[in-house]
Parts: sequence; structure tokens; C-alpha cells
Amino acid sequence: MGKIIIKTPEQIEGIRQSARLAAKTLEFAGQFVKEGVNTEYIDDKVEEFIRSHGAVPATKGYNGYPKSSCISLNNVICHGIPSKQTVLKEGDILNIDITTILNGYYGDTSRMFTVGNISQEAEDLIDITGHCLDLGIEQVKPGNRFGNIGFVIQRYAKAQGYSVVYEFCGHGVGIDFHEEPQVDHASRRNTGPEMRPGMIFTIEPMINQGKPKAVVDKNDGWTARTIDNKLSAQFEHTVLVTPTGCEVLTDIHDDYPIT
Repeated sequence: MGKIIIKTPEQIEGIRQSARLAAKTLEFAGQFVKEGVNTEYIDDKVEEFIRSHGAVPATKGYNGYPKSSCISLNNVICHGIPSKQTVLKEGDILNIDITTILNGYYGDTSRMFTVGNISQEAEDLIDITGHCLDLGIEQVKPGNRFGNIGFVIQRYAKAQGYSVVYEFCGHGVGIDFHEEPQVDHASRRNTGPEMRPGMIFTIEPMINQGKPKAVVDKNDGWTARTIDNKLSAQFEHTVLVTPTGCEVLTDIHDDYPIT
């Protein structure tokens, strides 16, 4: 395992600003989530918004990824590529994932959106997934171990009858797009590195209605779908370990108190 970067106060402020822009971009994108809209249109709007604020979309060109966001519908777990051919319809659920680079610093966030009336099973999945993220965030404090994030997420999701995707994880972020540590969403209690003030990372549980395994599209090399074609949901925040607890850097609505 590489070294986990302890950010300086100057770096923390830069990452905080980028994280807030990512969150504002995500909120902006929500107005275009409507029946009949294609996901490439949403992605174009995302890129315009990010660039108009003096930043660039981190995903565009990253390891060959072609778009400015990831938009993942229904049975797509993550890394869905926006396309003119993907047109939103009544009952769809989708995750939009945004990462910005502002003044060299990265901010990363995602959340679920819905199109019109959705099924009760889809609504339940989204609610459970959001609570999984909340439980993970509650574990962020100095001296705790990273494995406890995944432990509480997996314990809760499994108790509710869902599975946790183990092939993708959260990660350190801020100076680079992906840094140490790897933040697993299914792990053993009291394992992994110890959290220390100044660490910044994402928590982004992906919760499946059916089996936990993902299959990556052989044609585009990115789109990860559930192996049984059942629904998947995801929420993500960028989190800072403070001297006494945590700050959710991508929280622009004060949903999480700074501790």
C-alpha cells in the first residue's frame, strides 16, 4: 500500500472549493433529468457548467474515458458512458457521478436521481443505499480504522436483503483523482489503516438488489452492470478527517454537521 497523503491547510481549502463545485454541478445537472432527455445532453451541460466556473471535468480523457461525467442507469453499477442513444424514460433510476479539477484540486461526488414515478423496490433500494453512505460517514474520525466503514455498510445492507459491490471502492482524493487508501464498502471490523486528521477520501457504496458481482462491458471497457440485470444504486461524498471527527466536503446543504 502506498502512503496516505495528509493534506495541509492550504490543500484542504483548495480541495474544499473543488468539492463544493462538484456538488453544485451535480445539483445543476438534476434539472435535466427528465423523460425523453438523452444522457449525452446532460453530460454536455455538466461540462459547460464546470468549465464556466474555471474548472475542468476530471473524467474526460482519464485513461481514455470519453465524457465529463458518469451516468449509470438502472442495472448499471457505475461508469456508465453518457450517450445520445441512452434516453431517459419513466421509472428509470440513475446515478450521476461528477469529479472536478479546480486550481489543481479534485472534488468527487455522486447521487441518485429518478425519472417520474419509480417502483417501490427502486425507491427502497435508493433509501437503503443513502443510509449506507450515512453509516459510513459516521465512522469517520481520528483513530478509527478504515475497515469499519465497510463493516457497518455491509452489515446494514445485508440485513436489509441487499448486496454490496466489492469490485469497486472509495479512494483517497484531492491532490490526485485516485490516491491511497482504498476504501472498501465490505470489510472486516477494525481492519485497515488508522484515520488521521487531514486525510481526505471518498465513501461511495454501490448497493445491488441482487448479486454483488459486476460485469464490465467488453465493447466500451467501462460500463459495469449487475451480473443478474437487477437494479443498483450509489451515493458518494468526499470526506475530510478533522481533529475531532469529520467534514463532508461535498455537502452543500448542511446535511452533515462538521464534527
